[in-house]
Amino acid sequence: MAGILNGLFGNYSELSIQELSRQYSAYLMPNEQIQTGFRLIRDTFIVTDSRIVLIDHQGVTGKKTRVASIDLDSIYEVTMETAGTGFDDSELTIHYITSPYYKSNDVKTRSYKFEFGKKFNLQPFYVAILSIAHQNLKRLNA
Repeated sequence: MAGILNGLFGNYSELSIQELSRQYSAYLMPNEQIQTGFRLIRDTFIVTDSRIVLIDHQGVTGKKTRVASIDLDSIYEVTMETAGTGFDDSELTIHYITSPYYKSNDVKTRSYKFEFGKKFNLQPFYVAILSIAHQNLKRLNA
């Protein structure tokens, strides 16, 4: 019941790696390994060892599916906002490079915001993604 309420309020809830593998292994590259994943009613995002896979089920039946990826090597900044009192959610915003060449003069960027329930401990996930972003900044600016 808590998972449904989290979904109704726009919050992701964590799924097991076995469940993610069973449902979404068709979207993985060869030898790609799932690290963790979360669901929001019908939409899901999966963190693998090389990317974040965003799965958006569309339409009334949810049979139409849009799949997009954020390459972990393209993430350069992460921000976290913890939940306050009331109906506040925890938020994680990932800023990433969309240009095919990361060191070009015309770098294009985007951000993507994830919302989690107030009781979800977002700090370990934040630290993991922040560590990736920090290594990417060092590599990109070397």
